[in-house]
Amino acid sequence: MTDKISPAESLPIVILISGYGSNLQAIIDASRSGELPVEIRGVISNRPNAYGLQRAKEAGIPVKIIDHATYLDRPSFDRALQKAIDSFQPSLVILAGFMRILGPDLINRYQGRMMNIHPSLLPAYPGLNTHQRVLDAGEKEHGASVHFVTNELDSGPVIIQARIKITPDDNVRSLSTKVQAVEHHIYPLAIKWFAERRLELTDNKILMDKKPLTAPVEYRVSTLSD
Repeated sequence: MTDKISPAESLPIVILISGYGSNLQAIIDASRSGELPVEIRGVISNRPNAYGLQRAKEAGIPVKIIDHATYLDRPSFDRALQKAIDSFQPSLVILAGFMRILGPDLINRYQGRMMNIHPSLLPAYPGLNTHQRVLDAGEKEHGASVHFVTNELDSGPVIIQARIKITPDDNVRSLSTKVQAVEHHIYPLAIKWFAERRLELTDNKILMDKKPLTAPVEYRVSTLSD
C-alpha cells in the first residue's frame, strides 16, 4: 500500500451536480471528518435551482452555475463547463447526480480522473429509471456502482459496487432510499482510494495498489442488505 497523503496534500476535486446533492453532502461530511483527504474546490450545477448548491454554500464551497438551457448546443455547453471545471484546477472530477450527457472532447480531457456513481449493478441497467426497471424485471438484488467515466454511457470500468436485497414490499421509493444509503458509503471510499494514490486508470483498466482490478470491489452494508 502506498503512503497516505497528508492534509497539506489533500486532493483537489470539483463536484458536478444537477439536483438534491445527497452524494455531495456525503462527500462534504467525509471530508470534514478527516476520513476523506480531499479539498472540495468547487461545486458546479447545470440547474440554477439545484438544492445541492445550497449545501455547498452552507459548507463554504464556491459554486458555479452553467445552465444548459442557455446554450444552443452540447458543444457550447461543454466548452463552458470545461472552463468552469478548469478554473478550480481539480485533480479529480466527481459527477454526483449530474444529469447531462457529456461530449467526447470533455470526457477525453479528464480521462482517468472523472468518476460517476450510478444506481444499478453495472453493466446491468445503464441509463435512467433503474429502480422501476429492476422491479419490472423481478430482480432479487439491486445496488450502486462507482465507475470511471468513458465515452460510452455508464459503461466505464467499475471500481466498487454495493448490493442490496429487494424485498417483496419494495417499491421505487424504498429502493431509491436503500440505494442512496449505500451510495453514501461507496462514493467517498472510491474517492479516498484515488486520493491516496491507490487507484488509477491505465489503458481503460483499473489498477488497485498497482495490481489489475479483475472485478469491482464488493462492498456490503449488512444492516441494509439483510
